[in-house]
Amino acid sequence: MSPDNNPVKPTPFEAIPAAAPTGSAQEGSTTAADKSPPAWVVPALGALVVLALVVVFLLPSLVEPRSASSPATETESASTEQDSATPPSSSNKPKTPVEEASPWSDAQLARLRKEAQEVLGELLDVQARLEERGVEQWAPEPFQSALASAQAADELYKTREFEQATQGYREALAALQALGNGIPDALAAQQSAALDAIEALEPEAAEQALTLAELLGPGDTTNAGLQARVSVLPQLIESIQTAQAAEADGDLVQALSELDTAVGLDGQHTYAAQEQTRVSQALLTRNFNDAMSDGYTALDEGRFDTARKAFNRAAGLVPGSSEAATALAEVASAQTASRLTRLRASGERAENSESWADAVKAYEEALAIDSNLLYAIEGLQRAQPRARLDKQFRTALEDPNRLSDINVANATQQLLDQAKRLSPRGPILAQQISGLEQALAKANTELPVTLRSDGATQVTVFKVARLGTFNERQLSLRPGTYTAVGTRTGYRDVRRTFTLSHNGGNDPILIACTEPI
Repeated sequence: MSPDNNPVKPTPFEAIPAAAPTGSAQEGSTTAADKSPPAWVVPALGALVVLALVVVFLLPSLVEPRSASSPATETESASTEQDSATPPSSSNKPKTPVEEASPWSDAQLARLRKEAQEVLGELLDVQARLEERGVEQWAPEPFQSALASAQAADELYKTREFEQATQGYREALAALQALGNGIPDALAAQQSAALDAIEALEPEAAEQALTLAELLGPGDTTNAGLQARVSVLPQLIESIQTAQAAEADGDLVQALSELDTAVGLDGQHTYAAQEQTRVSQALLTRNFNDAMSDGYTALDEGRFDTARKAFNRAAGLVPGSSEAATALAEVASAQTASRLTRLRASGERAENSESWADAVKAYEEALAIDSNLLYAIEGLQRAQPRARLDKQFRTALEDPNRLSDINVANATQQLLDQAKRLSPRGPILAQQISGLEQALAKANTELPVTLRSDGATQVTVFKVARLGTFNERQLSLRPGTYTAVGTRTGYRDVRRTFTLSHNGGNDPILIACTEPI
């Protein structure tokens, strides 16, 4: 700062002592001086006090500001020197003594000017730092408004209104400091804008926002992450567009593949992830519906195994699906109902064809599935007695020789009487009755047979009689197979089995023990 700007200091001075009085007067006055101060001291002190009050309180308000140059280009020293070097003319001579410059007023102006310059210096420092951070790109209007406030303060400074200029500089400084303090929020806003642009699939907007974010926060880790996402954004957009085209063509598999690629490029991209989830769900729903449709088609056609496989596939696609569970229950129910229907039809066919054993089997299988089936209960009641009768008839007809036993023949006659009472009587039963009547008639008709021996052998025909010894004997026996035994002391026993039949061949039977022991 120039010497003119230094505070003005008061010049020291000494009071001139009064002349010494003569001897006699000195002595006379010595006594008076010792008693009281001189008479001029008190008025002088009062005048000094009044003068000080005028200087301190009145002069600053009466002094007119002198013109000064801008703090950014000139110093106050030159103008001060010019004011002191130029004598007052008739035109610029102060009109009143109050308007004349004084050391005290110059000191006050110098202090105010210095304060304005200090605020201005801080203002310029903040301005420089903000410009380094690209403030004109991310806050152009607030920044220009602050500069305009500073320029207005400059105008006040030029007119030596330093206090008002200082206030203007402070306002501009506060505005710039507010911009500086708002950098974290501005950085967050630009990062948010970049993120929004990424999500909106707008790479140019994302790049612009990220450029400003880098100015606001050089080296910020969030910026680095966003930059990585922006770098793959074009590929991600291409994958999403390809997926949309594939979906429009109905190729959900290809669409999902492209969206998988997009999510692989940027796992944080919300839209890509949402589209992946949506298309995946759409594909799952379509596959589920296809499986359910296939299952019901097979079910309608009675292909229960195929239907069950289709519904199980649907249940695998959507675990816990009530639709799939219901469909599987329908398959089981339909398959059971179908089997019961088939068993009923099979039983009825067996009854109509007089295949009573098959009818019993069908009805028993049906009752094993549902023990309350009325048709199976009634059918079994009809079929079981007929099945037993049919089996007995078949056995008798297949081996008519058993009818030679009178007990068997009697029992068969009872069955025959029972069968004749049955109604309706089918052709098979009628044929069985006829055949059995004929068999019983033959079985009850005795046939002649001749037995020959040596007159020494004891002959016995099992289940007929002990005949004793004879040479020849005629018997009348029921058709069938018989056994004759011959015994004789000292000889080996003999056994002869013979069969009597209405078909002939009933030759004489020789029974004689001829081999000595």
